[in-house]
Amino acid sequence: MSGQPDTVCLLIAEARRRFAEAELADPSTDARVLVAGVLGLSLSDVVMRGDAAVSHEEAEQVRVAITRRCKHEPVHRILGHRAFYGLDLRLSPETLEPRPDTEILVDCVLPHLKRMIAEKGSARLLDLGVGTGAIALALLKECPQARAVGSDISEEALSTAERNAYINGVAERFETVRSAWFANIKGRFDIIVSNPPYIPTGVVAELDPEVRDYDPFAALDGGQDGLDAYRALSTGAGNFLQTNGLVVVEIGYDQKKSVTALFENAGFSLLEAHRDYGGNDRVLLFTTRNCCAC
Repeated sequence: MSGQPDTVCLLIAEARRRFAEAELADPSTDARVLVAGVLGLSLSDVVMRGDAAVSHEEAEQVRVAITRRCKHEPVHRILGHRAFYGLDLRLSPETLEPRPDTEILVDCVLPHLKRMIAEKGSARLLDLGVGTGAIALALLKECPQARAVGSDISEEALSTAERNAYINGVAERFETVRSAWFANIKGRFDIIVSNPPYIPTGVVAELDPEVRDYDPFAALDGGQDGLDAYRALSTGAGNFLQTNGLVVVEIGYDQKKSVTALFENAGFSLLEAHRDYGGNDRVLLFTTRNCCAC
């Protein structure tokens, strides 16, 4: 590097150039978010303090992070956390990185959760495959009268979810259970939610390296046809739901018909179906009541 002092703007420009050379999808956004995150700045700080000098040590930390991103490590994996529905969630190697599309699931559940609380005074949730805790913790944050159980097969994921519950101020209403789907679950719940693995095994290797190489395989692999988790969810959920309870799942873009068939064969009715920001089918709500699909 030249003798010119490093500034925030210069580091962002360097990151953007290197990311473009690495043929990353969005060099400009990645550069701003990564540099700001490493330096502990907000994106508005970057605009206001772009000409501020950066110490040699800070600049080296930024360049190490830039190199990692050039190898396709996701920005938020490098930073160790990301925002989700107003929460700050820590990530770990055993947790799926929450995606913006999953916020749609939270949006879909909230009206039903609030209605149940208005009717009963409280509500109990189960988040199967809890990962970082994103879904359950977002719902708890929005609804102080709700309580949630988060289950996962990974102890590290459960520890991460517990830490996130503490960081976001809902730990007293959140508990975790190590369980393969319903194996160790006890009691009944008003709403069961899940963003399960739904990628067919043979497709996982074809995913973008940011996903394939950094999200845990167990959180991606849905079996030969991508439907293994939905089979377990549809056949088991009825034993753990309160009367008129809901099951809400995220699905792959082409799985609405097959997932709906699994749940209908298990005695559920499709209550609502919602699309993601790209217009793809993404969230399905099922009920044990006899309701018509939307």
